[in-house]
Amino acid sequence: MRRRTVTAGNLEDLLQVTAPAQAPEQTAAPAPAAASPRREDDDGGLRTEFEFELPRGYVDEAGTVHRYGAMRLATARDELRPQIDLRVKENPAYLSVVLLSQVITRLGTITDVHAGIVERMYATDVAFLQDFYRRVNSEGHTRAAVTCPHCEGGFEVDLSGGRLGES
Repeated sequence: MRRRTVTAGNLEDLLQVTAPAQAPEQTAAPAPAAASPRREDDDGGLRTEFEFELPRGYVDEAGTVHRYGAMRLATARDELRPQIDLRVKENPAYLSVVLLSQVITRLGTITDVHAGIVERMYATDVAFLQDFYRRVNSEGHTRAAVTCPHCEGGFEVDLSGGRLGES
């Protein structure tokens, strides 16, 4: 039996070949314009993008610090694509870098977030983003239950980086 290596380019071809056939009325209709990710609607709709504030911030080549950004919900394709990435095969720890680069939609004024940007982030920011990813994709929110070390009272905080007093 011959083993076949799949690359990112091959993945797109495989996905197109294995995609279910569309009904004739679907193929005749023009493709809708790509919509921006939906945020939480007033009627309680699905929230697909979450804003965050990095603890330290990404410093670009010009020295500008980017602390605020947005992350979208991950799809099955986002989780599968890093598995065939050669960088991940060589170093499994690189998986989180590739995965985060796919789901971060904006970082400050940067809209093209790629693995090179995530590589150059401080370790505390990457750890924050890994936890943030887990929360929004597993739990569906950015809140965490915490306990005050002084009075031992419990309350929730929003990890997305909102300032005290803001709503």
